[in-house]
Amino acid sequence: MTHKLSKITLAMLSATALYMPSLVHAQETTAEVEAADDYEVIQVSGIRSSLTSALLEKRETSNLVEIIQAEDIGKLPDQNLAEVLENVTGIQITRTAGIGTGVQIRGSNDNRVEINGASTVGTGDGRSGMKFEDLSAAIIAGVEITKAGQAKTTEGSVGGTINLRTIRPLELSETLGSIRVQGEDSSLTTDGVQPRISGAYGDNWETDAGKFGVVISGSYTQQEATSLRPRVDRDGSLVENSSVNDAASALAYDYIGIQFLNQEMENFEYETTNLATSFEYAPNDDAKVFLDVILTKQEQRQDSTRVQASGVSSLLDYSIPTSFETINFGSLDGVDLGTIQGAITGSIEPDPALSTSNPNLRYNSDTGARVTDSAMYRFGGEWQATGNLFVSAEFSHASSETTTPSLNTQLNFINPETWLSDLDDEGNITAATDNDNPVPFAYDLTGDMLSFGIDFDSIYAPSIEQLTDPENVVLDQIDFSKGTTDNTDTSFRFDGTYYLDEGFVTSVDVGLRYNKTKHESVSVSDRVGGFSNLVDSPSGDLFSELLVAGPSNFGAADGRDLAFRNFIIIDPNLAFNNPQAVIDTLHGAMEVHEADMIALGLLDADHELDYLDQVPDATAAFEVEEETTALYAQANFEYEMLRGNFGVRHVSTDISSIGNTEVDGTVSKVTNKGDYSFTLPRLNIVADVTDDVVVRMSWGKDIRRPDFGDLNTSVSYSTNENTAVDIGNPNLEPEEVTSFDLSAEWYFAEAAVVSIGYFKKERTNIFSSILDSAPTDENDLRYTDLACVDGGIYNPAVIPNVLGDPDTTGLCVDQNTTINDPATLTQTGIEMAFQYDLSSFEDDLGWASGFGVQANYTIQDFKGGSTYYTSASRGTDILNAIQGVYNSDEFVTYTLKQGLLDFSENAYNFTLYYEKYGLSARMRYTWREAFRTEDTAAGASLNSTLGFPVVTHDRGQLNASVSYDVNDKLNLGIEAINLTESDIIQSCVNENAMQCAQGITDRRITFGASYRF
Repeated sequence: MTHKLSKITLAMLSATALYMPSLVHAQETTAEVEAADDYEVIQVSGIRSSLTSALLEKRETSNLVEIIQAEDIGKLPDQNLAEVLENVTGIQITRTAGIGTGVQIRGSNDNRVEINGASTVGTGDGRSGMKFEDLSAAIIAGVEITKAGQAKTTEGSVGGTINLRTIRPLELSETLGSIRVQGEDSSLTTDGVQPRISGAYGDNWETDAGKFGVVISGSYTQQEATSLRPRVDRDGSLVENSSVNDAASALAYDYIGIQFLNQEMENFEYETTNLATSFEYAPNDDAKVFLDVILTKQEQRQDSTRVQASGVSSLLDYSIPTSFETINFGSLDGVDLGTIQGAITGSIEPDPALSTSNPNLRYNSDTGARVTDSAMYRFGGEWQATGNLFVSAEFSHASSETTTPSLNTQLNFINPETWLSDLDDEGNITAATDNDNPVPFAYDLTGDMLSFGIDFDSIYAPSIEQLTDPENVVLDQIDFSKGTTDNTDTSFRFDGTYYLDEGFVTSVDVGLRYNKTKHESVSVSDRVGGFSNLVDSPSGDLFSELLVAGPSNFGAADGRDLAFRNFIIIDPNLAFNNPQAVIDTLHGAMEVHEADMIALGLLDADHELDYLDQVPDATAAFEVEEETTALYAQANFEYEMLRGNFGVRHVSTDISSIGNTEVDGTVSKVTNKGDYSFTLPRLNIVADVTDDVVVRMSWGKDIRRPDFGDLNTSVSYSTNENTAVDIGNPNLEPEEVTSFDLSAEWYFAEAAVVSIGYFKKERTNIFSSILDSAPTDENDLRYTDLACVDGGIYNPAVIPNVLGDPDTTGLCVDQNTTINDPATLTQTGIEMAFQYDLSSFEDDLGWASGFGVQANYTIQDFKGGSTYYTSASRGTDILNAIQGVYNSDEFVTYTLKQGLLDFSENAYNFTLYYEKYGLSARMRYTWREAFRTEDTAAGASLNSTLGFPVVTHDRGQLNASVSYDVNDKLNLGIEAINLTESDIIQSCVNENAMQCAQGITDRRITFGASYRF
């Protein structure tokens, strides 16, 4: 059999010798390169070449890994690294506005990300490493996913370790170079085609002093992503039946009305610059030194809008829906919840006899950013010291500096067609006049489409001109925040391998790794407003230069008739580019308005304005430092058909967390110190049963350290009544994971495999988020006692809006913290994969021999754990009413075992590709089953989802790409993401129960050309 390996494949096979645990010593590396020299080296690129080389590498490993190779220079299967990983068995991803951002390996978000085997750091308080949207796939030549580690594998993951690999320059057979220019267009964005450009150059030179090599690759990308996310809250909307309730809207049965309507357009703009360089020098055949530098700059801008129908529940007892649906809440932890009727269509008509200010209309502009500068440096060398001893040493440093500024504004619409509250006898406003007034709404929740908007058939409906007139809006609140986060990881490792000439054990590996990790963060946040009254709320004509029309294309993807399309917002471009100018203008409008109100006698002459505080509180800073020393010893063996390794890794960590606590105005620095150590045994056995069949078995232990934010001992308080107070737990212990894998692979033809594997993970000390909910009284108001004995935590900074007296400060709010679940949670799963192409049937099939297929399927489950989600107070009301219980003294609280978020029990990928005559085409359909998540539209909390994470329904997505080689240098191509524009549906409590939110996603088309030289 003649293998045809491209120069890129050879370079990647050599890179594997450096980074793959199964190919560690120089003798093996030399043998592989010499063997590769016996192959026919030709310029082969494309899908089949990348799949062949990936299988060749996977087959020879001594532990369980998955490999993805680039089809050509800078050409992985997808444009986004998270979406690249979605091709792999056992991996699902989550998206933000359609862009892949999160990766779950075997149902876990807790994974390590490395570059060329060195640690990376994240942008926030997490542990997983670099964000996938920060690094362009164009500079990555291959990806390996380690599912079963060896003793030498760095600890810290639950699902697996993702290693992003770049090309090694000394193994290039000739000059390597390319440039690629593309444009991307999204179906929901309005800014047109966004540019992408990437390029790479590599070469090596023989000199009298040895061999030098260099590879330089870079990319610049602009990308815009938009999703439309309508949300309907029905948590506080129970209407009890007429036998227990005398409200005008009471019917013969209980039903759920409408609590809140929120139309969100989520828009993100990305500008990403990446540079990767690798230098290598080999003075002779026995030694090599290298330097890798990876630099990234990510500017992620958010300019989202929300249009809210607020105060809707004020008419709950009077507004009768026009039609209902039967909501079956299913069961939780084996307890049947039953069914209830829910409003599905209707109108909400203002009535002056019932409510003087509700329901009302609000316009929100959310402008935020994440600006990140990351760097990774890796310097080291390797030396064949003697015929039996191979040593290597490496120093690496990863850093990330992130700033997250945000400026959000809320405008209240004053409807000229209705009335204002608390006017005097002459119709003038008073100090008690609300800064909002009634607006009629209509809603239609049929067909999984959450549609709502202005009811223009109502006599109280405003005109389009009135909706966009600056004189008809007032400033209600301004929210400002800015955070800075610095993360660093500095490590040194030394590895040695001694080869044995005889016996079952072929070599012994030993090594030392020391690393110091540091996390520093500081943030500031403040709110002006939540004014409630017109005397405090400047009119839009005082800051009209800031106002622009909001996006009018909501519903463009599904053609809905009912939506908010006519509104005005604070200019997001100005808020992003010059936030201080926006703040100054709004402060100036507040001053002019204050003077007018004082002149009218509605405010006292000594009235003091509240300005945004942009100085961080003492409690806003937090720091964590860790020092870890790891030692390992590993024996590699081979006997007849068996090969593999066994060993042990010992990890010792010292940790200190430093925060500030404020008590009665006194700030004190609090330092918590701790240490822990773990011994982690690991075993990998591979049986080459026949020339074509490989059986693998792995067993080992690992740990997962808590996120830095979960250790935060600083406490900060928001002014928002709906924002939970996050309290860290410095006493958290690492999660412990014991993994077992058993798999079989049949390589029945060249570039073909069928495999099946079983895995089991037992997890103890798993991190569980606990919500202590603050209940409401019979008037739907939160309590104000300092002890909050009924639940929650007292927030002295909160400015109540609808949950308390807006003329006061302080309220009981929800609190979040994290604990170790002492019970064991067990994951099990089966992974199946198939890969085959028809290239060997060219004589029989002709053009049809270009077809090939890849497919994989994962089924997994979990059980165990001892922590629970608990129904929120409003959810308890609804679920007890279903059982006929209306007396709060008799209420039963409903619970759900926490388990794992973002965990799909079933998932599959199916890829059909064609490659022949210079044409390369691929179509991939990815499907994942429903999963629970806390990623909800417009920041919905557990309270607004009845106390439980929402369920994202089953969803499939179709991607496709086509490219054509015009000649051996020029290639033209086009790619499409989410061809069918598959939407996202989210339900409260259980799948197909009560729909909470909808995600209307975009279709992204990328087209361009690449040139190789």
